[in-house]
Amino acid sequence: MRVGIIGYGTIGTDVAGFIQRGEAGEASLAAVLVRKGPTCESSLAGRSGKPLFTASFNEFMEQVPDLVVECAGHAAVAAYGERVLRTADFMVVSAGALADEDLYGRLLITARENGHRLVVPSAAIAGLDRIAAASVGHMDEVSLITRKPPKAWIGTFVEDKLNLEGLTEPVCVFEGPARESAKLFPESVNVSAALSLAGIGFDRTTVKVFVDPGITSNRHQVVARGKFGELQLEVGNTPSAANPKTGYIVAMSVIHNLQKLSGPFMIGL
Repeated sequence: MRVGIIGYGTIGTDVAGFIQRGEAGEASLAAVLVRKGPTCESSLAGRSGKPLFTASFNEFMEQVPDLVVECAGHAAVAAYGERVLRTADFMVVSAGALADEDLYGRLLITARENGHRLVVPSAAIAGLDRIAAASVGHMDEVSLITRKPPKAWIGTFVEDKLNLEGLTEPVCVFEGPARESAKLFPESVNVSAALSLAGIGFDRTTVKVFVDPGITSNRHQVVARGKFGELQLEVGNTPSAANPKTGYIVAMSVIHNLQKLSGPFMIGL
């Protein structure tokens, strides 16, 4: 399976490295779409050679990827999603972009009409397989509490509202539906979008977001109740050294999906 990557920031770099080290099943890296160019020399020598680095979307797609992984943010989903889905499967890491109902609908229509798939990895959250299965029946509640340390909020609008260095107690900076949280925190609460898509939707999934000076990892608590029973889980993700807004597990989740999609065995669907 030939893979293209859109974006070469923290997540894109990690995903590319896993693929080139042969850790993504039968997947090989065909090309990486970057912002500046025309081309960027790659030091990634792997079993399939060096991938093409280019700032040209047309040149990127000329490498004929079977699947394209978006690692560049909400704007990239809107800019490239439909164009990718006309010829390849599209994996969306920035799942919060799908809170835009119009965009989500267009992507689904394009995927269906062209025989391709819109794929959302679990990324920073756990339990999506159970939530998705439970959503087949009646569900009463799906809620998420996200807590991140102050350094994870540097460069966001939260930094303008709070003295991050001076915090001594947790502060709730958002409480409301997942659709709103996904739009307000495009780099930090994509987990709420993935949870909503797996379960009862953006408008019924409730979210609380905290800046917490007492923790060093990004933590997510999920509670779900319904006909299936009850689910409670908590995950603590090690923040990436390069970008504390995200965790190492995001790239790992992408690679796990590539292993499943390119290989003969799947588990946890």
